[in-house]
Amino acid sequence: MKIKSFEISDINQVAILLDVYRIFYKKDSDDEACKQFIEARYNHNQSIIFVAEENDIIFGFVQLYPVFSTVSLQRAFILNNLFVQSNNRSSGAGKKLIEKSFEYAKENNVRYVCLETSVDNVKTQGLYEKMGTSVDNEVLHYSSVF
Repeated sequence: MKIKSFEISDINQVAILLDVYRIFYKKDSDDEACKQFIEARYNHNQSIIFVAEENDIIFGFVQLYPVFSTVSLQRAFILNNLFVQSNNRSSGAGKKLIEKSFEYAKENNVRYVCLETSVDNVKTQGLYEKMGTSVDNEVLHYSSVF
């Protein structure tokens, strides 16, 4: 298994994975919209994507979105997407994708990485906790959905 930075030539494989990821979160399948979304993030430098690959087959990805911490006057990242195909979940790819994200953040003087998942995604929460993260009880996050 190799963890590498996303390249535009990876777009079709990653778009399919993003579609499956979205289906997990009860969204309708739309491979083409996923492809356009990833392509736009890539073309506008709006996210950082790492992929897990073996034998030229991509089976997992993580996507980081840059934000800023005004208090610390530094960049930060939101790790909003982590997905590994179900038949590869015991490979350690999720852990390696997170490690790569943390390594990248440290190399780029990022203040923190905020990991997000749904409240019912207990497996991902367990992985995040194994990676040394904890629930932030210092800050409340509120959302408006439009």
